[in-house]
Amino acid sequence: MATSTNSGCLFIISAPSGTGKTSLIRALLKRDTHLKLSISYTSRPRRSAEVEGRDYHFISEDIFKQMQTRGEFLECAEVYGNLYGTSKKWIDTAIAAGQDIVLEIDCQGAAQVRRFFSNAIGIFILPPSCATLEKRLVSRDQDDADVIKKRLEAVREEVSHVNEFDYVIINDELEKAVNNLACIVNAERLRRERQINKHQALITQFT
Repeated sequence: MATSTNSGCLFIISAPSGTGKTSLIRALLKRDTHLKLSISYTSRPRRSAEVEGRDYHFISEDIFKQMQTRGEFLECAEVYGNLYGTSKKWIDTAIAAGQDIVLEIDCQGAAQVRRFFSNAIGIFILPPSCATLEKRLVSRDQDDADVIKKRLEAVREEVSHVNEFDYVIINDELEKAVNNLACIVNAERLRRERQINKHQALITQFT
């Protein structure tokens, strides 16, 4: 599905687990009120600090598979035994209305989305080092040792997809990384095609 210059921007943000992408995205959304986060559906149990409708839409595996069969997901994937998916209808409606959307998904999901939205802007977040990533995974105390080991083993595969993205940010300092994210968002909004379409009346005055 190709998007017109009247459509909103779709920003895909991917990163290995523990890189800090969720914190980056939350900081970006506080700074830029014109961005809206796509809330994924998941069969994963809700963690204590998570809020329904803010972090995810938490549903049973049976309901997830029913939605999947009906073709309701723009992309979906199984990650560490849990199912995740993005509402196709919500994305289509928001983008068509000119809303700028942030989509936080893995590389597998990003590839699926690009088949529908060729103009989606891909941003990959990297940790400053492998040691820092492992420290972050352990310190957040959300997973047991076996899951952490699996996440670390998956990093090599995820980072191998970095060439599929348009931008790469190293999340060493949170504020610096958020600034870089904001710069990308603003630059994409200021692309010639979008600006000419948005300000056609102004341009016409001079031509």
